[in-house]
Amino acid sequence: MVIIMLGAPGTGKGTIAGILSKNLNIPQVSTGDIFRKHIKEGTELGQLAEKYISKGQLVPDEVTVGLVENRLDEEDVKEGIILDGFPRTVRQAEELDEMLQKRNRKVDMVINLTTPEEEIIERIVNRRVCSNQECKAVYNLILNPPKKEGLCDKCGAELVQRKDDTVETVKSRLENYFVQTSPLVDYYTNKGNLITELVSKSVNKLGADVAEDILKRIEK
Repeated sequence: MVIIMLGAPGTGKGTIAGILSKNLNIPQVSTGDIFRKHIKEGTELGQLAEKYISKGQLVPDEVTVGLVENRLDEEDVKEGIILDGFPRTVRQAEELDEMLQKRNRKVDMVINLTTPEEEIIERIVNRRVCSNQECKAVYNLILNPPKKEGLCDKCGAELVQRKDDTVETVKSRLENYFVQTSPLVDYYTNKGNLITELVSKSVNKLGADVAEDILKRIEK
């Protein structure tokens, strides 16, 4: 099964993808996590990616597409994959369709998450992530704080704020999203494999609730 997570930054893609990954026993692959790993290690790819990410801009297609294609050939995704953060443009979606077709696979479900903009900004500014790349747990100082300030509940590693989790960068990322990525909603709607879910405290429906709804859909 190939699942794509769509939605602006801060809508809960990573949280929901993590729950689906655990229940469906297929890997969650986040291009953002891969880029951040390269940035931390100071690789050539990391240095290139940081130039764009630090400004709230998208990493160029040729870099991202190559990275995803390599990942599709790894053994752990043979039974399925949840793509979180890719594709982000229609061109990337078309490239992904071609990559999957070569491997006799297709996109089975596209989950489009929506959240009011003011909630997105509040969530991202208060987001903290585990510095342990093997854990990658995500917390929110308001909605889901750690039991011990500054430390991960799961592994005890230090919690950090991503460099691009600032109000200014978030606004830039949202602007880029609506210009470049929102056309994907039309792209996948036309293909008939898109479902849209509202993730918002205004309707008392957050990530875990949405993940539960999606799992019920898949089980039918």
